[in-house]
Amino acid sequence: MIEPRDLEHKPEKHIINEMQLIFSEKRTALSLLRTGITVLLLPLSVLTVLVATSRYYDIAKAWVVAIPLAILCLGLFVLGIYLIIRSAKQIRKSDHAAHLLLKQSKYLSELLDLD
Repeated sequence: MIEPRDLEHKPEKHIINEMQLIFSEKRTALSLLRTGITVLLLPLSVLTVLVATSRYYDIAKAWVVAIPLAILCLGLFVLGIYLIIRSAKQIRKSDHAAHLLLKQSKYLSELLDLD
């Protein structure tokens, strides 16, 4: 975690490089968020297709396939939730670090037009 006392005597060049690093970590977290949303929605799409075609099969006869599919869908749903929560925490952490850097650097605050 960045401490305000660490930023007191750093040149602007170093602060800008740290800001670029924070932004790259945030982009990675946003990519993870997009992946988590996709993984979360995949089981919902599969279940939608199964419900739409349910008149063509009897679930009592297809339970051998239905149970493993339900377990797989539940696992993907839980994985998607985990990825979304993890990326939200990383984004919040990156935003906090960027806010500390912007507070310490007048040049970056003016460049990004923040008051």
